[in-house]
Amino acid sequence: MDWDAFFKLHADLPREGPGAPDDVDWALGQAGLTASAVICDAGSGPGGDVAALLAHGAQVVAVDTHAPFIDTLNTRFADDPRVTGLAGDMAALADLPQAPFDAIWCAGALYFFGVQAGLTLFRPALKPRGVVAFSYPCWFVDAPSQAAQDFWQGFDGVRPPDQIRAETQAAGFQLLADRPVADAGWEAYFQPLEARIAALRPDADAAMSAVLDENMAEIDTWRQVRDQTGYHLVVARLA
Repeated sequence: MDWDAFFKLHADLPREGPGAPDDVDWALGQAGLTASAVICDAGSGPGGDVAALLAHGAQVVAVDTHAPFIDTLNTRFADDPRVTGLAGDMAALADLPQAPFDAIWCAGALYFFGVQAGLTLFRPALKPRGVVAFSYPCWFVDAPSQAAQDFWQGFDGVRPPDQIRAETQAAGFQLLADRPVADAGWEAYFQPLEARIAALRPDADAAMSAVLDENMAEIDTWRQVRDQTGYHLVVARLA
């Protein structure tokens, strides 16, 4: 992977993973947060979920390891004092001055740690009875096709829903609600990416062409296997 080409492709996209405002509204609606809630957006990317999160709390602290994404986020919300973007490590949320949080939202980024390990890292960053909402790679069928398995590019942490629920509870959380991320959330990520691929294609060198091909193959494959795999969205409260 040519990372310079990858980040050129992904620069200025509205979001860096599947999701939609409806996912945020449903999940945090289940959480029952107060209007004064402080919410951490862990693995925020350029801030695709921040506007929706603001409807459920008084402050959003967005954290991502990739500093240019945080620069984009802070530019997008420069006039909103309720939003703070920080380049940092999701494993160290408890060290942030705004911690502990009323809720942590983590869209598609918990796979870096795994469900139980990631939620264990998040526990000290939450207030007592705090809420976590996250989406995680999931099998929707018992026997996914080879194409569905290849979609995750060697990632071996994809879980069926029952296992995601069990690992959430094993990490010390009470399950509140769960459901798949709808196809609309995937298209909200893939359609702008597809348009960006088309815009870059005419002037792409060999390295960029390879990255464009790989990302376009990901889009095409998901549309073929979306009934077999995707993200599962979980809402849980610290027990």
